[in-house]
Amino acid sequence: QVQLAESGGGLVQAGGSLRLSCAASGRIYNSYAMGWFRQAPGKEREFVAAISWNVGRTYYEDSVKGRFTISRDNAKNTVYLQMNNLKPEDTAVYYCAAALSSGSYLGNPVNYPYWGQGTQVTVSS
Repeated sequence: QVQLAESGGGLVQAGGSLRLSCAASGRIYNSYAMGWFRQAPGKEREFVAAISWNVGRTYYEDSVKGRFTISRDNAKNTVYLQMNNLKPEDTAVYYCAAALSSGSYLGNPVNYPYWGQGTQVTVSS
């Protein structure tokens, strides 16, 4: 069993930056991948970024490439999402999630059995 807890959300002006953290408790196996998703009001949950736990291979949704960076600290069991040049359309609740295999399709939330409770990110124009 894995528990995930996000932190670091808040209110920021357009062009600003935030760093989200996701602390995992429980055993994280090398086969796992960690992902970030977001959900805006009235919209479906969408993939943002993912990283494989062992080698750190990263994946990004097109709209955040070049602005967001996902990273992990294996010793701290923590995943980060550095978000730069934020835009109002980035406003959403951001969720951290864990997938059992980095070989699964990481863009599909169905492949993530473990989820955090989410943290609100609001970008004002």
